[in-house]
Amino acid sequence: MDDTMTAPTHTNNPKPVLRPSDPRFSCGPVKKYPGWSWEAIADAPLSRTHRGGPGLARIKEAIERTHVLLGLPEGYHVAVMPGSDTGAMEAAMWSLLGPRGVDVFAWDVFGNRWATDAREELPLDDLRIFQTPAGQLPDLSEYDGQRDAVFTLNGTAAGVCIPDYDWIDADRAGLTLCDATSGAFAVDIDWSKIDVLTFSWQKCMGGEAQHGMLVMGPRAIERLNSYKPDWPVPAILQLHKGDQANMAIYEGSTLNTPSLMAVEDYVAALKWASRIGGLDALIKRREANFEALDAWAQTCDWASYLCEDEAVRSPLSVAFKFTEPAVLAMDTEAQWALTKKLCSLLERENAALDVNMHRSSVPGIRIWCGPTIEADDIAALGPWLDWAYREALDAM
Repeated sequence: MDDTMTAPTHTNNPKPVLRPSDPRFSCGPVKKYPGWSWEAIADAPLSRTHRGGPGLARIKEAIERTHVLLGLPEGYHVAVMPGSDTGAMEAAMWSLLGPRGVDVFAWDVFGNRWATDAREELPLDDLRIFQTPAGQLPDLSEYDGQRDAVFTLNGTAAGVCIPDYDWIDADRAGLTLCDATSGAFAVDIDWSKIDVLTFSWQKCMGGEAQHGMLVMGPRAIERLNSYKPDWPVPAILQLHKGDQANMAIYEGSTLNTPSLMAVEDYVAALKWASRIGGLDALIKRREANFEALDAWAQTCDWASYLCEDEAVRSPLSVAFKFTEPAVLAMDTEAQWALTKKLCSLLERENAALDVNMHRSSVPGIRIWCGPTIEADDIAALGPWLDWAYREALDAM
């Protein structure tokens, strides 16, 4: 890179020498898997119907490979849904909720969205919402197994992840609906505690953003067959056909026209995961990435984890808040300005792209440690974060 095109460096704050080989650390859409190229989607059946032939075959392959890679138990079904994770989650909420009281656990911008849906859009009569600010986890012991539960596995914008599934009753009467968009394929999931799970292609697997995936367990299918809500459900969110579960969507039928280019890209990512050793290998890559980032965090003197409780700290979308007294003395908008300057410097140096914190959270940075990232790139990133912070602070 031409140094004349980069920001000036103070003599007491020299630039690091080694850059990450790939600077993409965005928490969504995330970096594509190592070795990805346009060749991976060269065989996409473009301009073909999705209702038959190679188009339908690709959709079925995406469903089947998802089922195998996640290790889904017998009786669990997978469907491709419109509208990314949001579409998948809202389809589940709008089609399943109502016959029992509902508990919503929200600590992230997306979990807050589900709380809003439950409170204002459906709306549900018997509703309890347990809500905390970014960086904190609600009290999961408030969960009542007689009620339905809606929760997020990993808070993409909040730096918080549920620690386990022990808080969910094995003999529960209600359903559990889990938004796992930034957790699926990167953490262990206890399927015995999950009735519905949703995720999007652009998070852990680095696919193209468009579609979501809906995983439905036997108890959720049973709910569809015994209950249909009174409220109107938009066509692209309907999981019923008549008064029964629409089982065709778990065989490759879709509720709208999918992009077969995006389908091909998701299938390519699933194939990569299988080649490297499946789910265990994906989790090990995530663990190595977080370990590399944590090594930097332990030496950092200007930022710390937004989530102070190590037991519930996200190992995926890792959020950092500013801690230096001089910065904490600034007002919030000045801290956001510092965030913008820091991220702009990193982008100009091609050292890190899109690591700014989500505006729903607090000023700071977020680093993605999912399985498509390389640990060496995380290790090379740390010194650049330190450099950019000092440059940005001096420029304030």
